[in-house]
Amino acid sequence: MSDSPSPFDHSAVVGTLRAAGCVFAEDEARLLLTAARSPADLAAMLERRVAGVPLEQVLGWVQFCGLRITVEPGVFVPRRRTEFLAECAATLARSNATDGRSPVVVDLCCGSGAVGAALAATLDRITLYSSDIDPAAVACARRNLPGSPVCEGDLYDPLPDTLRGHVDVLVVNAPYVPTDCIELMPPEARLHESRAALDGGSDGTVVQRRVAAGAPAWLAPDGYLLIETSETQAALTVAAIADVGMVPRVSRRDDLGATVVIAAMQ
Repeated sequence: MSDSPSPFDHSAVVGTLRAAGCVFAEDEARLLLTAARSPADLAAMLERRVAGVPLEQVLGWVQFCGLRITVEPGVFVPRRRTEFLAECAATLARSNATDGRSPVVVDLCCGSGAVGAALAATLDRITLYSSDIDPAAVACARRNLPGSPVCEGDLYDPLPDTLRGHVDVLVVNAPYVPTDCIELMPPEARLHESRAALDGGSDGTVVQRRVAAGAPAWLAPDGYLLIETSETQAALTVAAIADVGMVPRVSRRDDLGATVVIAAMQ
């Protein structure tokens, strides 16, 4: 009989993950062992994780705002900091629903649909539309948002024209990493997530500027635009929004390292 450790040996899994450089090896081992349906399944999952595939893509899900969000290979993994974007959007959606109607929310660059799913779970009523240019992300978002339209296309292009001038909350996590900084990102992101979900152009605001330029045509008169950004990019994001005549303000949540620029129509 072999003296090698069982594939379900917790210490062996932790050791394999540590040797691969996983900082939170204990936590990752617990999750992988819980998810594995057989020794062969565990071995395959470990192989993918050791090769650098994000843990969330290996597991097939990520915890976000208390929900288990499906994450498929190649799809952008929702970050904890984006929970603040969802929190801000929920607060503003409630403020625009004081007459008892369902607030109209559009999630651009929706990725896996995590923000929309969080809003749908938080708000009593919501009319939600989501959009992404990446077919893999759209397929993933449709799994996380059953019953809500998820449109495939570039920003506003695939949205129904009936939404023009009626959107209460336009929530956006567009890519905002400057092109030259992509190579400085962890391999888990730059090698296993869609480049379109990361690359914000030369200064990180190319997509944000396109979002801002289109926002006034889609927002209701008392609607809000929310864009996630970074602390270093915030001034550029503010300028991009101010350039189209909207009034932006910066909101931060330090414990998540989160920065959101919120804008209203003048």
